[in-house]
Amino acid sequence: MEERGEQYFAPNFGGMGVPVTPAGLEAIYNACRRLYPEQPNPLQVTAVVKYWLGGPDPLDYISMYANPGDPDRNIPPHWHYISFGLSDLHGDGRVHQNTGPESPSGFGFELTLRLKREPGETAPPTWPAALLQALARYVFQSENTLCSGDHVSWHAPLDNSDSRVQHMLMTDDPQLQPITTPHGIVNFVQIVGCCSEELKAAQHWNGAGVIELLKTIPIAGGPWLITEMRRGETVFEIDPTLQDRVDQGIENEGSNLSGVSARCAWEEPSDIDRHDKVNEEENKENRFIDGDRRGSSDIERPHISAFESEQIKATLKKGLNTAHQIKQEPVDNEYSPSHQPDQQTGGSRKESFDSNVSSEGPSELCRTRTLDAVHLKFNVEAGSLLPLALRGRLKHGRHFTFKSALNDVAITLVSSSVLGAIVDEEHPYGAHGPWLQVLFTDDFVERLLVQMEELSTPENIHPPKVYSWPEKRLCITIIPDDLPEGQS
Repeated sequence: MEERGEQYFAPNFGGMGVPVTPAGLEAIYNACRRLYPEQPNPLQVTAVVKYWLGGPDPLDYISMYANPGDPDRNIPPHWHYISFGLSDLHGDGRVHQNTGPESPSGFGFELTLRLKREPGETAPPTWPAALLQALARYVFQSENTLCSGDHVSWHAPLDNSDSRVQHMLMTDDPQLQPITTPHGIVNFVQIVGCCSEELKAAQHWNGAGVIELLKTIPIAGGPWLITEMRRGETVFEIDPTLQDRVDQGIENEGSNLSGVSARCAWEEPSDIDRHDKVNEEENKENRFIDGDRRGSSDIERPHISAFESEQIKATLKKGLNTAHQIKQEPVDNEYSPSHQPDQQTGGSRKESFDSNVSSEGPSELCRTRTLDAVHLKFNVEAGSLLPLALRGRLKHGRHFTFKSALNDVAITLVSSSVLGAIVDEEHPYGAHGPWLQVLFTDDFVERLLVQMEELSTPENIHPPKVYSWPEKRLCITIIPDDLPEGQS
């Protein structure tokens, strides 16, 4: 650990060097000094070899401050971790392209985390620094940003203990407001540790709503959303009425989760009524592969925008490089029309489909066609999200995408009111290469909710489970989670 960040030296008239801190770095330091004037030199974790020199850790520094809390507001003393490096610290192009003070600086944000300080603890634990570096690696490698309302599936205790706090929600830091640096705008996105049940609520409803619930329970976060790794109960166990608020929110507002990566496949069978043939045949290109997930925000009017279509098609064409993933770091991702690259949140920085199409690209990606019948296949985990997609998305006039992270398959379910779809009521099944769109009318959504409600309790499902609607030439098969790749 070191006490200060990097300094440059500029010549002066006396021949001696005058230390100059990079402008982006100094801007964040100034924000921290305003918050912690009595801690001008906090403990700091630094990358031994900087990322721009070939090191593995994207964050140049992580500062760790002792926050006294606010006893009158039931806010306990805690450690406050702040990252340096997701934004543009240097402004010289070594890490980020300098886009000017009016645009996002680098990825447009830095990460923070507040960890409850244990009695008698005199130094901050360093495991949160490793956590921040891991999340930063995901951002740099995938170029997917994190913003308030997102959630991260970690599937392991954040501190490698036996804690129930095994996932993360994202929110705005309650004390660090957005700043404008010479290299652009920087937001401070705070990590909030959560339990599996709370993550599920965020997925089925929205992250912002669950964050508000955590604020009402001091041990689960309280007003400043302080992570307590030792808590043994979820907010729903502490206050069972909070589950009713989640259920009511899903019913009234729908879900903000509009896409996940999952084990899924689709095919156009020659005869949808012959279940034995459907279950025997397999499209070898539509293999089942698990992948990442990341949540974001939504807008009132559903629309598959040009940017969204480009993003999905870019994924279909290129796939995701396995090097873009980090162990235990799947990030929930939704394809949201409001998630544009020119917004303050930064959006996705991936290139569009059109900018990547070459003569060597697969020609079928450029051809959109209608299908007479479709057979959808999901493993149990993905199938358990179908009721969510129907109730929380399509019933509210929205769309939901199942996407493979490592191959070209994507299945988007759309309602009749979604704009920009390639399907309509006369032609409910359409494909653009391996990207399939399926239109469900409002009355059919209601039927599906009744028939597929059992998928909400996947432990009671014994796959393979087949749902068939011959009059619509549609079949959905739920297969085992552990089915070997390429089999059905």
